[in-house]
Amino acid sequence: MGRVGVLLLLLAGAGVGVAWRPPKGKCSLRCSCSKDSALCEGSPDLPEGFPPTLLSLSLVRTGLTQLKAGSFLRMPSLHLLLFTSNSLSVIEDDAFAGLSHLRYLFIEDNEIGSISKNALRGLRSLTHLSLANNHLETLPRFLFRGLETLTHVDLRGNPFQCDCRVLWLLQWIPSVNASVGMGTCAGPAALAHLQLRHLDPKTFKCRAIELSWFQTVGESALGVELFSYQGEPHMVLAQPFAGRCLVLAWDYSMQRFQAKEELSAPSVVSCKPLVLGLRLFVLAARLWGGSQLWAQASPDLRLAPMQALAPRRLLRPNDAELLWLDGQPCFVVADASKAGSTTLLCRDGPGFYPRQSLHAWHRDTDAEALELDGRPHLLLASVSQRPVLFHWSGGRFERRTDIPEAEDVYATRHFQAGGDVFLCLTRYIGDSMLMRWDGSMFRLLQQLPSRGAHVFQPVLIAKDQLAILGSDFAFSHVFRLEPDKRLLEPVQELGPPALMAPRAFAHIMVAGKHFLFAACFKGPTQIYHIHELDLSA
Repeated sequence: MGRVGVLLLLLAGAGVGVAWRPPKGKCSLRCSCSKDSALCEGSPDLPEGFPPTLLSLSLVRTGLTQLKAGSFLRMPSLHLLLFTSNSLSVIEDDAFAGLSHLRYLFIEDNEIGSISKNALRGLRSLTHLSLANNHLETLPRFLFRGLETLTHVDLRGNPFQCDCRVLWLLQWIPSVNASVGMGTCAGPAALAHLQLRHLDPKTFKCRAIELSWFQTVGESALGVELFSYQGEPHMVLAQPFAGRCLVLAWDYSMQRFQAKEELSAPSVVSCKPLVLGLRLFVLAARLWGGSQLWAQASPDLRLAPMQALAPRRLLRPNDAELLWLDGQPCFVVADASKAGSTTLLCRDGPGFYPRQSLHAWHRDTDAEALELDGRPHLLLASVSQRPVLFHWSGGRFERRTDIPEAEDVYATRHFQAGGDVFLCLTRYIGDSMLMRWDGSMFRLLQQLPSRGAHVFQPVLIAKDQLAILGSDFAFSHVFRLEPDKRLLEPVQELGPPALMAPRAFAHIMVAGKHFLFAACFKGPTQIYHIHELDLSA
């Protein structure tokens, strides 16, 4: 017995009179009708003129290509609607509006490639739904919203693409008390012919990050640092050619970042902020003229020079970092001069004074403060040897180890994820590296080609651990750490003409939005708006 015969028997068992008789009253051309049923075959479009008491309508091999909104408003009593072997390819929103009594909807062996997300809206009595043997590669999310009475759903025979677009469907199935026929995957190639019911929703990675340009801040910069003052996030840019540390804050009326304060600092390479209670300090490390410490002089974030920092020791600073040692704030300034040494300056009374000289004669280019095994550590990169790791012991830093197979490292940056400590090593030419601390040393996990890189910086944005590898010669690359693989996967490219020779990145969240600052040496600082995309939508 065919599908139509089975359905007619179902209706008969439900008390619906479906005995076939010669047509009486109105019956469209190419249709066979009874008192409350109609079967139409070969009709060029949707037949009309049926009585409003019609309970069953079957359309077979018609020329119907699409169902528009309100197609069945004149048949409000329908209990069964069947389409089989038609040319139907598109179902629009509210196509079945008004069919609040419909229990059986079978749309099978058609050419449906598109169905709108609100196509089934209003079918509050529907128990059996079949979209079997069509051309559906995916289904819109929330297609089954409001269909709480469903007991049987048949989706077999469709060329589903088993990517993020089917994730919602896999998550929906366990939440309903319905028998669902899923069928197999037609793609991607790695999943072809796999049963949909065998897919694990947890294996789908359907969140993405996208950066779009938002604002430009004039003048080139070597560094960008985030700090919070009186509950509001701020950024400070080290702008050597403009000769200043530029403090920026969010302007809620203009909906953009605006200059808040400027500190005069010719040849500045690093502006490092420190907030102690209600007071703000900024260390301005300068190539010439001596490094300075600025301190807040008034409640409205105005700063004034407070102290000249170790003028005989800081000969050619290249980087400055903030760290806390024995409960006291300290700065470490990496010195790149041939006759200089990296210097640790700690707070003593009102100012900051040298506490220890480190790594003399090695021309350090970068300092990174981190915590390992519950103790403060310091990692120094230089042009003359592999990065050296120091640990805090007895009130001073002592050499602990170096990083093997890591020559010509310009800078290092660390981050934590899943209880592990990872390290991004920047190399100008060759391969930059991702490493992980194993309890005794950093071990190589991944190598990434570098082309003129001065920065390989991790950035945590909400739940996403990103790392951005800059380039002076080509596009910079945004990566995301995949927790299951412990590897970085590419996300996006950022490049000229906007992004020119990046030197530092920083993430800031303000007004409920995420932004990325990119300090550039050969162009103005770029600010990107960070969007989170749901690929399963």
